[in-house]
Amino acid sequence: MKKENELVEFKIDWRDEYMKPLCAFANTDGGRLIIGLNDSGIPVGVSRADKLLEDIPNKVRNYLGIIPRVSLQSESGKELIVVEVHPSESSISFRGSFYVRSGSTTQELTGRELESFLLARSGRTWDSQITSNSSMNDLDESTIERFKVLSEKRLPFASRTEGPIDLLKKLNLVTDGRLNRAAVLLFGKEPRRFFPGAFLRIGAFTNDTDLIRTDDVNGNLFVQVEEALALLRTKYILSSVSYDGIYRKDEMVYPEKALREAITNAVVHRDYSAYHTQIKVFPNRLVLWNNGGLPNGISIEDLLKNHVSQPRNELLADVFFKAGLIETWGRGTILMMEECRAHKLPDPIFREESGGFSVSFFNTSYKSELQIPGLTPRQQQIVEFVMKNGSITNEQCRELTKVSKATATRDLADLVEKRVLDQKGKSKKTSYYTLVSHNES
Repeated sequence: MKKENELVEFKIDWRDEYMKPLCAFANTDGGRLIIGLNDSGIPVGVSRADKLLEDIPNKVRNYLGIIPRVSLQSESGKELIVVEVHPSESSISFRGSFYVRSGSTTQELTGRELESFLLARSGRTWDSQITSNSSMNDLDESTIERFKVLSEKRLPFASRTEGPIDLLKKLNLVTDGRLNRAAVLLFGKEPRRFFPGAFLRIGAFTNDTDLIRTDDVNGNLFVQVEEALALLRTKYILSSVSYDGIYRKDEMVYPEKALREAITNAVVHRDYSAYHTQIKVFPNRLVLWNNGGLPNGISIEDLLKNHVSQPRNELLADVFFKAGLIETWGRGTILMMEECRAHKLPDPIFREESGGFSVSFFNTSYKSELQIPGLTPRQQQIVEFVMKNGSITNEQCRELTKVSKATATRDLADLVEKRVLDQKGKSKKTSYYTLVSHNES
């Protein structure tokens, strides 16, 4: 049985409204509209075939401004009309609306997607557009100087003595003498002032709904990547613990290279027209979500192998590449998988969901990784409680382990002495205990 797909659509008869899928074919990868097949791909034939062969080319030319290839074919004794449209380099509209193919469906473009489509067809991108009301005073000079250091290998012209405006011009971050969107996002002091959704939010959860703590990460994109990693390392992701002789060794449960790649991909490729980037940390997984789905022509399956990079924001991607923060375009997802495998963790899962893109990292063996030599079973129980809940009080410890206040106090003090837990709070009544972070140990 024949099936419709991104390149083929079936219709029983002709109607002028079928200009929509033809318009979508022209705006995507081309395609064929076959008239005389039902939805299951079974031939039912067409009436007035001779008239349709004459009318359809004229109507398509008048409505869409393109010339299709229209032919008469026969299948199972039934006459079919095949209307074939090639992909168009210019944008094609039908009655003022623009359409594209997504799978076997025809989708009307609106909002940011329409803006991106029209910009791309004109050879421009969203991040190349001018940022209204911005000036050189909005740039952070320390980030520019840091970029010069990072880009020495890939950008020899980025002299340490070169002025900011000259450097930005060479990076194509100045449009018609004014800062473009990429310039403000990459090097601005407060990009969120111009783009309200240009920040990351990190949250720790005990389950899908119960939030323990949260932090917002602001600043330009270079700052966001580093501060997000620092927060994850010191406050959100617990370290697995081992001992080399008498020396304690801590390592983040999730591979830092994979997290860096995921965060970098998120800030470079996301849609900045709306929601902020979210990083949710659960006891057994970490989920990073950013606004904006995959580019047309790239599927989830493509991400699991070497693929052509199609950056949504070409200038952002180019500057991160020149800074050495994107090693090889089209291999970011492969790097994440390789890092997880090297750390004996499951492959990350990539999804398109809620109008955006997400990557999930899994820590299925966290309990065994937290087995610390020298702890009693009761102390190990306390550590696992802190991992799941973020902290523990003396009262919670007593309820958990069914011991007296004095015993709970001794257990907690012993864990502090062993540098497994850290005591917070100024008094006995307000004190609580958290796991010692990677940086504190």
